[in-house]
Amino acid sequence: MNKVLFPLPETLVVPVMGEEAGYQVGRIFCVGRNYAAHAAEMGNEVDREAPFYFTKAAANAVLTDEVVPYPPGTDDFHYEMELAVAIGASVFRAGPAEAAASVFGYGCALDMTRRDLQIRERKKQRPWDLGKDLENGTVLAPMSRAGDWEGPAGQQIWLEVNGEIRQDATLAEMIWSVTDIIGHLSGFYHLRPGDIILTGTPAGVGAVQTGDRIRGGVDGLAPVELTLAAAE
Repeated sequence: MNKVLFPLPETLVVPVMGEEAGYQVGRIFCVGRNYAAHAAEMGNEVDREAPFYFTKAAANAVLTDEVVPYPPGTDDFHYEMELAVAIGASVFRAGPAEAAASVFGYGCALDMTRRDLQIRERKKQRPWDLGKDLENGTVLAPMSRAGDWEGPAGQQIWLEVNGEIRQDATLAEMIWSVTDIIGHLSGFYHLRPGDIILTGTPAGVGAVQTGDRIRGGVDGLAPVELTLAAAE
């Protein structure tokens, strides 16, 4: 049966620097508490035994430079600047070398969060979906192929709001490296091209308001930007 009652939204395609073809987004995995200073500012301890994850729907992702409305249901809307890793080869139970070889490219991303809802649900031991998986809640910048970038190593990761620096750290501060994450996550999922992993945010997260312009980056990668319009 080929006919459908309702067509689905088109899949998001992220530009790749210097290329005509883009990267089609399938699934989005996010690593929680991958910077010790951020975990501390949120009143949490870091689990150094293994990374943990939450997911965000690709249908809720947008490209950089968008103007989006302040989301409903929150009075505490936060930015989180992250390094995005794009998978380019299928892997399952990957070792370090296979994990490294599976990376197609890297990009800058924003993990926007309804912090009040996330904390409320966490206190009740409920899933974080209302806080994390919101419309326009993942913002992706153009990617660079892995071979065209010298990271991830000690590159600076930063974010500013209306020109004022709010987050300023280095990728070396990540508790779990990119290969650590891919190796661990691929023990639970058959990772495949189209999968994007957001690798966590450094300290300095905070709330933004209508009219704010958010801009973040990682040295050597295209920056990511977002502007908040009035709520609908």
